[in-house]
Amino acid sequence: MFVWGGWRLVGGVDAERDDALFAGLACGIKNTGVGNGVADAASAQISILAEDHILIDHGWTEMGQGVNTVALQVVCNETGLPPEIFEVRVDTEARQIAGMTTASRATSLVGNAMLDASTQLKNDLKDKNLRDLVGKVYQGKWVVDWTTKIGAQVDEIRAHYSYSYATQLVLLDADGQVKKVTAAHDAGRIINRNMFEGQIEGAVHMGLGYALSEDMPMEDGFPVSTRLRKMGVLRAKEMPEVEVIGIEETDPFGPYGAKGVGEIGLVPTAAAVANALCKFDGVRRRKLPMGLPKKGR
Repeated sequence: MFVWGGWRLVGGVDAERDDALFAGLACGIKNTGVGNGVADAASAQISILAEDHILIDHGWTEMGQGVNTVALQVVCNETGLPPEIFEVRVDTEARQIAGMTTASRATSLVGNAMLDASTQLKNDLKDKNLRDLVGKVYQGKWVVDWTTKIGAQVDEIRAHYSYSYATQLVLLDADGQVKKVTAAHDAGRIINRNMFEGQIEGAVHMGLGYALSEDMPMEDGFPVSTRLRKMGVLRAKEMPEVEVIGIEETDPFGPYGAKGVGEIGLVPTAAAVANALCKFDGVRRRKLPMGLPKKGR
């Protein structure tokens, strides 16, 4: 529970103690999907190549966020088949619909498309085995084409089909240095807890850099330096403790109730840091990066 004003609690720890006198809280909201009248769509395909080799095709860019794992988990969960017989592929040859891997929508869209295809396979497995199904292809699809176009005159506006929420609490030590970040994020339904926590931890790292140290000075339209270290990206040893709290308020449209947690991960971070620094020295900072007070003020 988080309470701002009076007693401040984080993870059951009293933030009024001497080692946590300076705390900043911020909340954020982020839509899932492109929305605003633009259709969000995805397709996925399951091909039975052999009784011990099943190919999963989807069109989303796997860049470390774990969309391949989500696709595999959905199929295995629905069919009860073991993961070792599956191959997950992203290839233009399969012509699967995806669009840009943006708007935090990959999990919801590929998950629902995989649910559609998996349900078909699951039904066939009721009275057949994989040997009987070799050569069969199951095509799944999910489309959201009912969001409200900008400027439309309607009684009820549905800009997007899903929203994620987040609250982050930043604690400073007696020198005004970031000691701990607690990030509570509504993921709808957490499909893979390790990936969820890793996504949020990485987002907090990015958010702290954005808030405190990262900059990209330019001269005559060119970066002064092209080295990331010169741009203030935080090193691993500079990261504070990060506590991730998963909140599961299921979404009616997400697969198993899941929501996107891509961009929401760093939405509240800079504001929470600014609030903590203001609590520390009374200065309201309005420009990024904010920097930290020198130790031993």
